[in-house]
Amino acid sequence: MSMEKYRKMKGAAKGGLTDVPGILVGNAESECGCTGCTVILCPAGAVPGVSVSGGSPGTQNTDLIRPGTAEYPIYGLLLTGGSFFGLPASGGVMRWIVERGIDEVPLVPAAVINDLTFAKGSPPPTAALAYAACQAANAGPVPEGNVGAGAGATAGKIYGRPMKSGLGTASICIPGGPVVAALAVVNPLGDIWRGGRIVVGALNTDGSFVNQTQAMLTGVPPRYSQSMNTTIAVVATTATLTKAEANRVAELAEDGMARSISPDHTQLDGDTIFCLALGSYTSNLTGDELVTLVGTAAAVVLEESIIRGALAAQ
Repeated sequence: MSMEKYRKMKGAAKGGLTDVPGILVGNAESECGCTGCTVILCPAGAVPGVSVSGGSPGTQNTDLIRPGTAEYPIYGLLLTGGSFFGLPASGGVMRWIVERGIDEVPLVPAAVINDLTFAKGSPPPTAALAYAACQAANAGPVPEGNVGAGAGATAGKIYGRPMKSGLGTASICIPGGPVVAALAVVNPLGDIWRGGRIVVGALNTDGSFVNQTQAMLTGVPPRYSQSMNTTIAVVATTATLTKAEANRVAELAEDGMARSISPDHTQLDGDTIFCLALGSYTSNLTGDELVTLVGTAAAVVLEESIIRGALAAQ
């Protein structure tokens, strides 16, 4: 596939996670630029939810944001490279929150992608790098592509040669309703699909797409040529949700991941979606109606975020 054809696939930017008032996003990359981390801060607090659907998740503090647990607000989230070695970087987010007097013992959920092969020996993100991402966090437009936790992201790793992927974001303001936005770090084993065709994924030696789903269905055994994987994401909304409702919205957002990635949620993907409800919008809808509305929108913006993150890569 020519670079010119690849560039023409890229669409114009259409909003991002910071379109939800109260959300700040910051990125930082390692010196080599092959790995990094992304922080999502909400200094006024948010009601959290989570959905973990991959077969090999790398997460931290997800149990404390499931329904039935204590009602802790969230002031920060970490998405990071480095696989399990990147999880301690959450200490940098905790330090930033504590230093500003926001919370004495902050709960900072985290999720990782496995970018170790692409990073080629570069040290994983540290607490200092995550702190730098917090320092850089702002409410402006979110950069996309090979930034933050998307620095070492790739897509298409069951057969053939993978393509570079990255970080993407999108948002929607529902007329008369809440704002719903998403941010995704796109690092799946599967291919990225848009409009019924592959746009980023595993390549044959001639540069054409393998179509990994079709390869499986025609009897080619999965080879897992490279096991660096996982798509991790955050959806956020101005809607007022309970923790149980926020968890449900995170689950509904999975539809957007399934529409844009195939194969998806494999045994070697650690797919995880966080939800943050900031509660600045008051709705006349019932709880069930609001969850359906927000969850449907979350799936749409997550699908767009994944496609944009893959196509924005260099």
